[in-house]
Amino acid sequence: MKENFSRNIFYYKEYYLGFYKTLDVDVKKKFNWTLKLIATLERVPAKYFNHIKNSSGLYEIRVEVGSNIFRVFSFFDKGKVIILINGFQKKSQKTPKKEIEKAEKLKKQYFDEKNRR
Repeated sequence: MKENFSRNIFYYKEYYLGFYKTLDVDVKKKFNWTLKLIATLERVPAKYFNHIKNSSGLYEIRVEVGSNIFRVFSFFDKGKVIILINGFQKKSQKTPKKEIEKAEKLKKQYFDEKNRR
């Protein structure tokens, strides 16, 4: 069966992949499932992919396995292209400010590098 993709997903440098390599097998499977959902569904439930308020267009991809919660930041480039950046395991109710700041910095770096080409 052929997949119909609504979006393309890319990794910026090694940020996401470095995080992904640290995860156990069940969490990796859930991330793969979630990314496929984001790539193929026209309307992705906010439970898995949600805009971060008071950001410059950052989104977080959410994965829960058991009582563990993980997040990966991302942003759009040219409409239907999603760029994955830093990830972390969430250990409190609120998303750590330093993780959002890191994501904002990586997004700026991505576009700065892209504009220099």
